[in-house]
Amino acid sequence: MAQPPASKPQRIGFLMLPNASMADYAVASEALIRANEIAEKKLYDILTLSLTGETVSFNNRQPCPVDLPLGYAPKLDALFVLADSLDLKLPLDALIAGIQAQNPDTLTLVGLSAGSYWLARAGFLHGYRATIHWQEIGRFTDEFPDVIVTPNLYEIDRNRHSCAGGAATFDYLLSFLAGRHGADFAGLLCERFSMERIRPGSERQRIPLATRIGNSQPKLTEAVSLMEANIEEPLSTDDIAYYVGVSRRQLERLFKQYLNTVPSKYYLELRLNRARQLLQQTSKSIVQIGLACGFSSGPHFSSSYRNHFNITPREERAKRLNAG
Repeated sequence: MAQPPASKPQRIGFLMLPNASMADYAVASEALIRANEIAEKKLYDILTLSLTGETVSFNNRQPCPVDLPLGYAPKLDALFVLADSLDLKLPLDALIAGIQAQNPDTLTLVGLSAGSYWLARAGFLHGYRATIHWQEIGRFTDEFPDVIVTPNLYEIDRNRHSCAGGAATFDYLLSFLAGRHGADFAGLLCERFSMERIRPGSERQRIPLATRIGNSQPKLTEAVSLMEANIEEPLSTDDIAYYVGVSRRQLERLFKQYLNTVPSKYYLELRLNRARQLLQQTSKSIVQIGLACGFSSGPHFSSSYRNHFNITPREERAKRLNAG
């Protein structure tokens, strides 16, 4: 539910840990600045912070001067923790003390990219859902079994938020602002940034196949790449086996062993997931989307979609329209 506009600007702190992403900071701060412009009044004040008050370096080695050390920050409404690495030598006690001084029971804590790791290290994500960039999910999960780790783009769990970083930072900030000022306000921000929609936090990060199965199966990775490149005119399993230089039986064995499925089913799911993305993100007709995803007829597309997602393409489109 949208909250009424605050009578005074909300104070947002950006805690820059060493080697934080300049891109994440630019996106997050720009969204808040544009929100002020659209509202034609100052909704948000921004403070840049570090643990010691000294200038830190972004991950591109550019210096980032800060306003204050975290421990000297005035009362904040939200604290964004920006980090791009899990391997930092930090004065963790300063991080903990600085957040404790802000009353963490009411403070909104936001971990951008690896920032969620450091919030967990400091003990502020116990029992909360959280996400992190897909490259760090394994380590994050192993080190913090008390955190409910997801591969989603972003998580908003009460007053603990986290985001995978990168392009997902835009989606998170727009969702953050929609929660405070309404969907129409967020829509104006989408237009300002030439974004068609806000991706929901439940949308999963795209994790490369080579990362999921390792680099030891180049034939399998090549086969999936062929499938991804041929969505509109699907190849047969025999064709894929021929192009990657294995027999059909060898290809089926690879899919069964590493992906627990058969090539035809995996290919169908790729095409259906692509169709779902088009239904949610574009205004193309259902027939156009079916053809673009390799389905020769509307009924075939509709029945395949319903069998996989338990909803028809028309119902999927209606959900999107109703949500808007």
